[in-house]
Amino acid sequence: MDSGSFVESNRDVSASDVLSFEGYEKRLKKAREKTGLEDAIVSGVGKIGGHRVALAVMDFRFIGGSMGGVVGERVARTIEEARSGELPLVVVSSSGGARMQEGIYSLMQMAKTSVALSRYLDGSQPYVSILTDPTFGGVTASFATAADVILAEPGARIGFAGPRVIEGATKEKLPEGFQAAEFQREHGMVDRIVHRLALRVDLERLLGLLS
Repeated sequence: MDSGSFVESNRDVSASDVLSFEGYEKRLKKAREKTGLEDAIVSGVGKIGGHRVALAVMDFRFIGGSMGGVVGERVARTIEEARSGELPLVVVSSSGGARMQEGIYSLMQMAKTSVALSRYLDGSQPYVSILTDPTFGGVTASFATAADVILAEPGARIGFAGPRVIEGATKEKLPEGFQAAEFQREHGMVDRIVHRLALRVDLERLLGLLS
């Protein structure tokens, strides 16, 4: 983001142990102390190259970037903020998938974020999704891959389930490196592979062209 332009929003949204899952409260406390974050995401509004955008960024350090109710809620709210303000949307994903400690509540976030996105995409502003290593599970199956433009970092692992799970279900040998960003680009799932150091320049160019 442009220096001093970012204003965080929805920080007050926090996870609770709705299922009384053993050890979850301790896990949350430890993750918060380790990262200084309330959950596995930071969201708000700021500028990239002078373009005002709504932004959500996931952090894998917080329980593997797992998507629970807070991640889903903050992504949905960021999308709604982009929609109401007619802003471009940028989401940076890094996740191992759904947060098992929240069970069905975690899985519901796929539907919630997808519905919010379907409303946003009826507008005229672009949605740019950035996939980092790794991006898996319900995040991949919902908001991370439903964008106008999908960027990925070199070598990022992208998929729904791990290769052993897929091979076990399909009883087939999978191609080497089939979940790497480069393979995904060759097969049309990723539009462009961009190194992190070049990401800002690419985003400025894209936002200038599309917003």
